[in-house]
Amino acid sequence: MTRGIFIAGNDCALSRAIETEAVKRVEQFASAMIPNRLTGAPSQQAARGKNSQEITGRISLDWNPSSPISARTLIIAAENRLEHIDEAILICSPPTVRGAASDLSLSDIDILINDHIKGWLYLVKELTVLFSAKKKGSLSLVFHDISGGKDDTADILGPSALAAFRALTNGLLAAARGESYITMGFTTTDAGNEAAFAAYVFKSIDEINKRSNGKLHKYGKFQLFK
Repeated sequence: MTRGIFIAGNDCALSRAIETEAVKRVEQFASAMIPNRLTGAPSQQAARGKNSQEITGRISLDWNPSSPISARTLIIAAENRLEHIDEAILICSPPTVRGAASDLSLSDIDILINDHIKGWLYLVKELTVLFSAKKKGSLSLVFHDISGGKDDTADILGPSALAAFRALTNGLLAAARGESYITMGFTTTDAGNEAAFAAYVFKSIDEINKRSNGKLHKYGKFQLFK
């Protein structure tokens, strides 16, 4: 039986690297990306055309992160297309919005909370319900743990979303020992090395065992020698 791989995240280099690793293992996988609705963002179609190559085997699914109903519908759609979900990989790499706090758009604040914070909570709820019912599966939460340089203009929104995702990851890992499925976290401080990080994530998933449950895997040049 082929693996059912479901990937969700922001449309970014890391997500595309994860997708590229997925097609090395299965003929098809399901993918849902958070639309960038922030002020001044390119249209979803334009962003896809500029930043994302077409990956063979990708089943693209629609997702409105701000809706709990959409999260449920998304999981049902992924199961229908794949027949089953064995592995869910969630990738948080929120868009950057630089500028002064006084210049923040009220609509951008709402979008940040609805799409990039509440959206992950809705989706995680549906996935954990699914895996708990099946008493198997793996949930992987992946993120870059980096910040801009000291000379960069402050990015208020992106780090706020990332901090919420990190807190969600830590909470899930802390509770993982009592669950019937596997939960893992993956983080790196290395920017620009997405392909190697993605390969590391999938290697860890491929070699998954009970000792993996509740573990935060930290990838970087120092971890390469451990």
